[in-house]
Amino acid sequence: MAIDRSHQLVLEEIEGFALTLPEAWVDTPWGDKVVKVGKKIFVFLSPPESERAVITVKLPHSHDHGMSYPDAHPTGYGLGKHGWVTIPLDGVPEEETEVLIDFVEESYRAVATKTLVKRLDAELDALRDGNS
Repeated sequence: MAIDRSHQLVLEEIEGFALTLPEAWVDTPWGDKVVKVGKKIFVFLSPPESERAVITVKLPHSHDHGMSYPDAHPTGYGLGKHGWVTIPLDGVPEEETEVLIDFVEESYRAVATKTLVKRLDAELDALRDGNS
């Protein structure tokens, strides 16, 4: 059984956002789809043939919030003890999809270099100034 279309669209939205972050790129180590900055993964995305749509992100500040979704759990392979959370999308209400985008940005900030985080902040500031 493959991921349903609505969850696939959310995964695509999350991936699309992740790729707007400075120097982000897609990789497929071990057959998993991930988005990296430099050599570091900041989001794992379940592939379309998965039974369940999930994302995995590092949440140093929002860990409790991430864990509050149904079936969310610390990520395996020892990543959970470092703040990584696996969140099934079917436990996230549709109106809270934007929270997942925030989680991806937090995860990016947790693994990106300080220089890239400053660049992201400058880009966000420029966008805010342009919309004022």
